[in-house]
Amino acid sequence: MGGVAYSLVMFVVVSVLSGVLIAGLFVPLAGLAGVSSKAAADELDNLPAELATPVPPTRSKVLMGDGKILAYFYDENRIYVKLDKIAPVMRQAQLAIEDHRFYEHGALDLRGTMRALVRNSSGSETQGGSSISQQYVKMVQVEACQGDKQCINDATRSSGAEGYQRKIRELRYAIALEKRFTKDQILERYLNIAYYGEGAYGVEAAARHYYSKSAKDLDLSEAAMLAGLVQNPDANNPVDNPGAAADRRDVVLNRMASPELKLITVAQATAAKKEKFDPAEVKPTRNGCVGTKYPFLCDYVYRTLLTMPSLGKTVKERENNVKRGGLTIQTAIDPKTQDTAQKAVSKVVGAKDPLISTMNMIQPGTGLILAMAQSRPVMGSDAKKGQTYWNLAVDPAMGGIQGYQAGSTFKAFTAAAALEKGIPLSKKYNAKASMNFGGKSFESCDGREQVYGKWQVKNSTGANGNMNMYRGAAMSVNTYFVQLEMNTGMCRVTKMAKKLGVKLGTPNRDIVDYYQHTPSFTLGSVEVSPLSMAEAYATFAARGIHCSPIIIESVTTRTKKKLEVPNGNCQRVMSKDVADGMNKLLAGVMKNGTGTRARTSDGRPQAGKTGTIDSNEAVWFAGYTPDVAGVAMISIDNTKKPFIKSRAARNAGEFRRQGVKGYRIPSTNTYLEGSGSGDSGMKIWKPTMEKYLADVPRTNFKSPPSRIEKGKMVDVPSRFGLGIKAYTKKLEKAGFTVDTNYVYSDGVPRGGFVGWSVSSGSKAPQYSTVYKLYSQGRDPEKVAAEKAAKKAAADKKKKAAAKKKKAASEAAKEAREKARKEAEGGG
Repeated sequence: MGGVAYSLVMFVVVSVLSGVLIAGLFVPLAGLAGVSSKAAADELDNLPAELATPVPPTRSKVLMGDGKILAYFYDENRIYVKLDKIAPVMRQAQLAIEDHRFYEHGALDLRGTMRALVRNSSGSETQGGSSISQQYVKMVQVEACQGDKQCINDATRSSGAEGYQRKIRELRYAIALEKRFTKDQILERYLNIAYYGEGAYGVEAAARHYYSKSAKDLDLSEAAMLAGLVQNPDANNPVDNPGAAADRRDVVLNRMASPELKLITVAQATAAKKEKFDPAEVKPTRNGCVGTKYPFLCDYVYRTLLTMPSLGKTVKERENNVKRGGLTIQTAIDPKTQDTAQKAVSKVVGAKDPLISTMNMIQPGTGLILAMAQSRPVMGSDAKKGQTYWNLAVDPAMGGIQGYQAGSTFKAFTAAAALEKGIPLSKKYNAKASMNFGGKSFESCDGREQVYGKWQVKNSTGANGNMNMYRGAAMSVNTYFVQLEMNTGMCRVTKMAKKLGVKLGTPNRDIVDYYQHTPSFTLGSVEVSPLSMAEAYATFAARGIHCSPIIIESVTTRTKKKLEVPNGNCQRVMSKDVADGMNKLLAGVMKNGTGTRARTSDGRPQAGKTGTIDSNEAVWFAGYTPDVAGVAMISIDNTKKPFIKSRAARNAGEFRRQGVKGYRIPSTNTYLEGSGSGDSGMKIWKPTMEKYLADVPRTNFKSPPSRIEKGKMVDVPSRFGLGIKAYTKKLEKAGFTVDTNYVYSDGVPRGGFVGWSVSSGSKAPQYSTVYKLYSQGRDPEKVAAEKAAKKAAADKKKKAAAKKKKAASEAAKEAREKARKEAEGGG
């Protein structure tokens, strides 16, 4: 049959499909108003023969490092399987109830269509006339709508002129489809695209959902149940409507056992009907991260996927590929390490406590996230149960809510910037217990600036006096590091933090632009994400190699193609020498400083820095070995009593002004002393690290070169013709720090200028301190010694004179006695 004649036959058939029979003629009354037979024929001839038949959307799965499934992402819960992976009885059941002559007819089953028309017209049970191929075409067109309701209505319209055109188009596509694919291929695609209710698309997902088994293992009763769902998956759903589902299953069984088909015996049908549907076997498949074992790690994985160019040019394209592409996402999530970190956090801070705690671990040199634990580990909306949707460890771009002031952990960035500039670890300052830095100048990226007004900085650890960087870091001396920051320059210090990966808790804010004018930066007044602090300290451990945090190892498409994934973008951001200097500096904090209580008991090389903000609202410990970096943090939750800062709370005495200091945590009865070392360090960081490092070989840090410790030797500028003020400026311009010192002088009266601590033209360590020397007058000890010497000399002279006088007296006495005796003898 060809040409116009064939087209007119198709027109008649489509009219039959429209379901309208008038006066013995096949005429779709409403649908064909104004449409001629030639127009119908032309419509069929002009339709494209090719229908895009992509593999239907398939769910993606996320695997942990041990191969276990963490989560699924999907728009439609579908697992595509080959036809030979579907039980034969399932194929038979589906064909029996939908199109039993599928392997005998072409795109259109004219006999079945006519029979359906007669049955439907006589008032018998309604039967459909569409073949499996036609149904598949409709499903493909609906699928292409991707949820667009208007598109779906257009693709399924069954009345009117548009409905008539759709049916012609559907038939044309079905004809072309059967030329492109074998019957088995069409059936395979049909069974994988059909919707079986309860969010299960395709027979494999349906079998797993309703019966917790694969489609290849379905028995007769189960297959009949699923086959019956396709017609109306919601009305016949066995979970919500078990009676209707059983009735529909029985219809399928009766059809299979009918004299016409004889696919099964009546006895088999009867036995299958006796099987009861067991709701306990229903296994819902979670979509997304809520309810997974590690929801916030899962969420980090998902957000990372949405940044991957290999998944699409736009976020929408990437999301579409993640939820519809059937990807296998292999992560490096280590359940053992994650559980260790979570246990340590939860042992100290409970989910419903008015505190927030996190523990993050990163592998130096790779950026691999080893752990991301938080005190509220359950993702959800029930705040009373301690649930949250916020990832408390990350910045807002990756699902974080806010940042937290990191306290003295920021001093490490000042030290690193100073070493990079050439200021050595031996650099000394007179770090007084309290110092006013008002009016002091510093270098920003915009030029020279100064501190306006009064800025009084106090030390919290009791240390003060002249000290080098080792002492300043070990005792976390505020006045030392503010001076170091001033000399180093705010531009250098903020840029150091940025290139180490520190991220602000406030979105769309650049750390350099916003904080280069703020000298309190080194004291940790900046709100940052805890994960980014682990990222920064991991850079020290990796000897200057910075890596962005990563969690995904590979992404494989359903065609086994490997996609490019984030690799950490590991780059050198500081020299090995500077990093080695930082490691030695921060190792001192652990050996004989504020970090000693957090030190692991195995005695391995480790470095770290404590952090406590002035108000004790947060306590931190950032520490690392060459193999792992970890940051533990405990902060108040300022939305919960007793830490709400509202005026009403203050007036009611419900606000704790001392933050976590002296606070006993309700759920764990843990007492917080308000220190980074004793709280977050000793209680969370230490037990986590000890367990993780138990099987990790000991690794040593490298020693820094002499110039990092003592400084590079440079020429001291000439002072020829310069007064004290002018030479001071010249020294400072050359990078030296100029300070005042007082010495005893014999030749210069008290208060007079004596000279300089180094000679003009000599060698001195770069950035070292040169002292202006003023007289304190003569050395009291020397004056006393001189007085004692004079007194001793006078006493000696007096004693000699007395002795001489005594000798003379005795000589005179002897002479007189002799004279007397001579006189007596002569008489």
